[in-house]
Amino acid sequence: MKIRHTGISGLIVIEPDVFGDSRGYFMESFSCRKFMELTGIDVDFVQDNESKSSYGVLRGLHFQRPPHAQSKLVRVVSGRVLDVAVDLRAGSPTYGKHYAVELSGENHLQMFIPKGFAHGFAVLSDEAVFQYKCDEYYAPQSEGGVAWDDPDLAIDWQIPLEDVRLSEKDRNNPEFKALKA
Repeated sequence: MKIRHTGISGLIVIEPDVFGDSRGYFMESFSCRKFMELTGIDVDFVQDNESKSSYGVLRGLHFQRPPHAQSKLVRVVSGRVLDVAVDLRAGSPTYGKHYAVELSGENHLQMFIPKGFAHGFAVLSDEAVFQYKCDEYYAPQSEGGVAWDDPDLAIDWQIPLEDVRLSEKDRNNPEFKALKA
């Protein structure tokens, strides 16, 4: 397993070791021991989630407020997505900055998103299966969101605007500057 630093403290991209041959491949998608050794982050995942989405679906940008804030380890089993994390940690030197990476069933990359970030993804392939490991349970009373198309964030989702498909909730998320108030 290799760790790639993103330039945003705590936000890392993980490249697992993949062993392939004519039969297919094998990889260890998560090892608590290796993760701790390489990152120094002690995390206890309590919930795994999976979603299946078609091209143009954009989910996000979502977060949970304390005391139910979540760290996540995300990956794509099949298909391709643009995965995005936005730093919402007050006082962070990268507050309001985002990082984007393509995750796919082919590249096997994963992203660890610590507490204090908004997270979302856009499906770039015909279909994608996305998995999340979370260190806190889903708590609807603590959920929040940021507008996916916020001009202050200026995220390039890599899909044409006319192809973006949103939930009603994501269509109504507030702009980033509303979080500062």
